[in-house]
Amino acid sequence: MRIGTGYDSHRLVEGRKLVIGGVDIPFEKGLLGHSDADVLCHAIIDAILGALGMGDIGTHFPDTDSKWKDASSIALLSRTVELVKKHGFEISWIDSTVIAERPKLQPHIEIMKKNISGAGIPSGAVNIKAKTNEGMGFIGRGEGIAAQAVCLIKSL
Repeated sequence: MRIGTGYDSHRLVEGRKLVIGGVDIPFEKGLLGHSDADVLCHAIIDAILGALGMGDIGTHFPDTDSKWKDASSIALLSRTVELVKKHGFEISWIDSTVIAERPKLQPHIEIMKKNISGAGIPSGAVNIKAKTNEGMGFIGRGEGIAAQAVCLIKSL
């Protein structure tokens, strides 16, 4: 068995869709990034790559490559899950936390789980929690959103 951790954060800006866990969430701002800036998927991707010992999301999907401009992070996650299988492993568990002051994410968590499982992660092997930052820091001021994830993989 191997474990990996992941973290991501993006600024909230006007004129962008807010996508978290592959869900378009109604909100007046969205996350700024080269792809769709889905912090949850990015943290999970980094956790998976960490468990594989294969670097990070920037190594595999660099923001200097126009191919990944406005890319769906669910699609990037799917490609990352393919690497797990290619290297003789399977994902046993993903545990993640999204940290956002607003909007409330709890109503969207079940569909986020479904979207992430749809990228090739076994159904029932994904946990997502939503937390605020209690008004502290850039998240608490509503300037951005962050996510953390841990991934456990085992050899086939």
